[in-house]
Amino acid sequence: MDLNLLVALQVLLEERSVSKAASRMAITQPAMSKTLARLREAFNDPLFVRSKRGIQPTPRAESLVSELENILGSIENLLIEGEFSPLSYQGEVSIAISEYVGLSLLPALASKLQTIAPKLRVKTITRVEGQLEQLASGELDFAIQIERASYGPEYRMQPLGSSPLAIFVRRQHPLVDQGISIETLLQYPTINLYISDRENLELTIQNRYREVFGSAGMVETSHLLTALEILRETDYTLLCPAYLARNDGATRDVVALSLPPEHATIIDYALVAHERTQRSALHQWLWSEIIDTVRNMRMRTVHRG
Repeated sequence: MDLNLLVALQVLLEERSVSKAASRMAITQPAMSKTLARLREAFNDPLFVRSKRGIQPTPRAESLVSELENILGSIENLLIEGEFSPLSYQGEVSIAISEYVGLSLLPALASKLQTIAPKLRVKTITRVEGQLEQLASGELDFAIQIERASYGPEYRMQPLGSSPLAIFVRRQHPLVDQGISIETLLQYPTINLYISDRENLELTIQNRYREVFGSAGMVETSHLLTALEILRETDYTLLCPAYLARNDGATRDVVALSLPPEHATIIDYALVAHERTQRSALHQWLWSEIIDTVRNMRMRTVHRG
C-alpha cells in the first residue's frame, strides 16, 4: 500500500471532513475524494459515512486509529534522529579488548557507565581475530588494540597511551636478585599470553627473541588471571605491559622487572572504530567516554608518582 494513503486516513480521522483534510494535505478536495475511494477499496470498507457534522468513521475505521498512530509514529522515528540520552539508552555495544587492558580500563569505565548509562549493555571480547574487518562489518563497535603502523582512511584511530614491556615473576623468583639478561632468561620457562591479531602487528620482543622465551618450556594461555596464578606458584616468567603492576590485587606477590635497556620495548595502544559509526550519537558519546576514562587514569597515575 502507498504509505501516503495511511497518512491521508489518519488526517481524515482527525479532521472528520474531506475538505479540511484536503487543506491540511495541500491537495484539492476532488483529489482527497479520490484518495478516500482508494482507501475504501484497500480496506474493503466504507471507512466514513456522511453526517450533519461532516463524515463519521465506521467501526472498521475507528479500530485503525491506534494502529495508525503506532505505525506512522515508528516511520517518523526512522526518519527523524531523536536526541540521544545515555541515561535512558538500552542498546548494546561490543568492544574488542585484550584481557590485560580490560583488567586496567574496564573497572573505571564500568563505574562511570553505571551512573551515567545504567541501561547500556557493554559486551567485551578478548579473543578477536580480524578486528578491522569486524569493525567494518558491524560485528564490533570499537577495538582497543596495540596500535598498528597505519590504518585505512575508513578507520578512525585515537592513541590511548603507551607502556614499556616488563618481565613479571613471583616475588621470591631468583631473577629478582639475579638480574635480567638474555642469559638468565634462558634458564626459566615462560608464559605466552595470547594477543589477538598478533600476526598483523609489529613483532614484539617475545617474537624477536623466541629462542629465549620458551626455550626452557612454555605455557600458552589467553587468561591473564590464570597466568598470574601460575607465576605465583612457579618460576615461570611473563612478558607483559608494565602498567599491569599498578593493579595491586591482580599482581599480589608478583613483581615487574625491567628489561635490559638494549631490549626495552614500548607498546602503543589505540582506540579504533569504523567510519560507519561516525554519525552515531551513541558511538560518538562512548568514544569520548573511553578516552576520558583513560585520560583520568593516567592523571591519577602521575599524581601517585
